[in-house]
Amino acid sequence: MISKRDSSTKSPWQKNQASLPSISNTLKPSYDVIIIGAGITGITTGLLLQKEGKSCLILDAGNLGFGTTGGTTAHINTFFDSTYHEIESNFNKDAARQVADAGKLAIDMIETFVETYQIDCDLETKVGYLYAETEKEAAQLADILEAARNAGVEVNQSNTNGLPISFLQSLAFKNQAQFHPMKYLNALAKAFIELGGTIKENTFISDVKQEENICLAISANETFSANDLVYATHIPPGINKFSFRCAPYRSYVLGIHLTDDSQYPESLAYDMQEPYHYFRTHVIDGEKILIVGGEDHKTGHDDPQEAFQNLENYASQHFIIKDIPFQWSSQYYVPTDGLPYIGRMNKADDHIFVATGYNGNGMTWGTIAGHLLCDLILGKENRFSELFDPCRVKPIAGFSEFVKENADVAYHFVVDRFTIENLESFKEIGKGEGKVVDFEGNKLAIYKDNEGLITALSPTCTHAGCMVNFNNEEKSWDCPCHGGRFDLDGKVLCGPPLESLKLIHLD
Repeated sequence: MISKRDSSTKSPWQKNQASLPSISNTLKPSYDVIIIGAGITGITTGLLLQKEGKSCLILDAGNLGFGTTGGTTAHINTFFDSTYHEIESNFNKDAARQVADAGKLAIDMIETFVETYQIDCDLETKVGYLYAETEKEAAQLADILEAARNAGVEVNQSNTNGLPISFLQSLAFKNQAQFHPMKYLNALAKAFIELGGTIKENTFISDVKQEENICLAISANETFSANDLVYATHIPPGINKFSFRCAPYRSYVLGIHLTDDSQYPESLAYDMQEPYHYFRTHVIDGEKILIVGGEDHKTGHDDPQEAFQNLENYASQHFIIKDIPFQWSSQYYVPTDGLPYIGRMNKADDHIFVATGYNGNGMTWGTIAGHLLCDLILGKENRFSELFDPCRVKPIAGFSEFVKENADVAYHFVVDRFTIENLESFKEIGKGEGKVVDFEGNKLAIYKDNEGLITALSPTCTHAGCMVNFNNEEKSWDCPCHGGRFDLDGKVLCGPPLESLKLIHLD
């Protein structure tokens, strides 16, 4: 069985997954906690709360792991895309130590879950190498080494990077990890259900309301109520402060069979290019695959087909490729000050919680989010609550990044309306292609299927009014402003939009 994901490309984690029933356990009139999103954040949060005696309902617009959890490369780290040197600069040394502690705790939590529930998810402890190929990168690596050691991370200089790629300097981070994310997620979901939790799939929540001490989650056909509500949706929907504090990016991945078995790395590895590349090995259907990722860019901006081709060209420079059975992409959100936002969404007495801004470290931060959100809902103190508080005010940290990302949003909001290619007819659109075109004085998002049938949509994103672009690899309409993504019929796939693109009927 192939589990569904919010993209057309297939990751290796989607194969041979046992399905859960659409509704597991009988729905109740009300719950203690509603969790929107059935990825690693939602399932981890739900399981921890259910173990503490809370009654939880997990809702997902798709299915278990439909979002980024089903498309991750499943690295679990004690070092992050925001380096300890950057965290020290943006926050302070104590913040860097807390982040290091969070990374260690995430790995401990995953190992404990695997042992407790006897989960066969290919969990392995690995060395992670971060290496420099230029003098400039080597200088940056020296800063990273010092700051990581100050934060209490076990790291040393290394004479290898674990790859057949030359380098100038390399760091070895011990006790990193990797696993099969969907095997892990399915097992946690099963444990959650056995403890009395409820999962309801294929339920798109179009509105959330907080009325005194009751939270309502509203779909097209049903309304669900609870004392507390958690957005575990990668970014909370609608127009809110997180639309401007988190920038959407897509990352591209190849799963490669090599002709030379000795070239498969035994470790995790990361270069320092911009954007950087990352590597690891996993066994799928009894065969090793080399997982190579990179070519990241802002959602809806660059050409996905070109990104995949660039990644293949890069891999072929260093590895002898036999074939490429998997290629896929996935989305993540970069926070402006470098750290995720986990906690109450707006104010101290809020009953709506959020977890977003994981950068490329979703498996680690999703696990920590479960730990932190559980404590906050139970009224327990948590040492990470202040650092990751979504209401934190950091006027200096991340300000330049905030300006850069949102200036880019303004650019696409205005300029796309004047630079979209004008086409005199739909004949210039090939089968299986989509374009935004001018038609009788109106902009239309046109997709022509393999039979030549045309679907026309309004190209105006329902989130903030930017123009969508067509993603030919994922067969989706992607918004370059805040990362909203829609399928060929205009339905929301992921990101902050709450409404579908408007269907246009053509004569």
